[in-house]
Parts: sequence; C-alpha cells; structure tokens
Amino acid sequence: MSPRSASVNEELRRRSRERLLQSAVELVSERGYEATTLGDIADRAGSARGLVSYYFPGKRQLVQSAVHRLMHRTLEEALEREPRTEDGRERMARAIDAILGLARDRTVLMRQHMAGLLDTEGFVQCPEQRRLAELLRDAVARHGSRDVDADYPLLRALLMGSVYAMVLPNIGMPLARVRAELFARYRLDWDLGVPPDAEAPGGRCDADVSRFFATGLPAGDQSK
Repeated sequence: MSPRSASVNEELRRRSRERLLQSAVELVSERGYEATTLGDIADRAGSARGLVSYYFPGKRQLVQSAVHRLMHRTLEEALEREPRTEDGRERMARAIDAILGLARDRTVLMRQHMAGLLDTEGFVQCPEQRRLAELLRDAVARHGSRDVDADYPLLRALLMGSVYAMVLPNIGMPLARVRAELFARYRLDWDLGVPPDAEAPGGRCDADVSRFFATGLPAGDQSK
C-alpha cells in the first residue's frame, strides 16, 4: 500500500470513529442509555454495525468515550475562547463553568454518564478521557497548585460530585448553589468565568455538537 493510500485509509477510519462518537452523544441525549443500541448508533453514523466493535469493546465504552470527547472539547473551547487568558484564576473558573454547564444543559446525557462511572469498571481509559484529564491538570497547575498530583484528583472528585448533585432526578441542586461552593473552595470571584446570569459565548446550549466531533483536529489533540 502506498503512503498516500495508507493516509487516506487512516483518515477514513478516523472519520468513522468521529461519526460514531457524535451519534452516541446525540442518541443518548435524545433517548437515554438503555433505549439506545449499538445498532442505532451505527445507523445514525452511517456505519456498518460490525465496524463499532472494531473501535469499541461495547456500548458502555463507546458512550463513555463519546461523553469524554464532548467534555474535553467543551472545556477546551471554554479555555481558549476570546479573550484568551493565562490567568490561573480565570482559567479555573472557566473550567468549572464548562463542566457545570454540561450538567445543566445536557442533564440526561450527564446523568447517564455518571451512572456509567459507578459501574464496577469505572473510567474507560481512552484518548478522550486522557485529554480531559490533561486539561483539568493544567487548570490546577495554572491556579497555583504546589502538588498537582494530589490536587488534580480532588478537583476531579469535586466536579464529579457537583455534576452528580445537579443531575439527580427531581432533587438536583441548582447550578448557582453548586458553583458558589466550588468558587469559595478555590477562592474565585463570582464574576470570573461565565456567571449563571451571564450569557455564555455562543449561547447556553447549542444542540448541534458536530463541531466537537469534527474531522479536522486542533493542534495538540490526542483523540485520533
């Protein structure tokens, strides 16, 4: 096989994987986890059903990778939006707001995600999850941590607990209350990031998630 043919095949495989991830996010958001089958995801993606198992061991792994992709691209977008800043407090605020915003705007999807994390297998170690971890670790470091290895797991646990509190059916906590606790913990001013009563850049919730699963990857992305 020529180098050009190999490159084309690699691009086609990458596009197929991207379509599966996007379709998983869309369908679980619409129907919930249990009502979504691998066949449904393959059909939405326009892929052969047997191709799903080429990339993912099963539905749980596919869905968790898809949500981690949405999370890390949402976080990446928030951190890099204009005006871009290197200020550690602003970047920590943006990171917190990005994750809490997903819990508010994509409640069904994030509820299913949290339930999947409580499965005995826990986190799926995939490129999407690793990129999310890198971004959160960087936020911790820029915020001034002297021990990122200890402080990153704490931030992750606090965010997971906050998302869980927000997506509980019928008794979910409001974003403002959860945000206040996290901002107090990290000594962040309320007007940093995107306060709940402020309009987020691009609007609160864009139903079209295709930009997070685009075939053109930004520099530094490790999700191929």
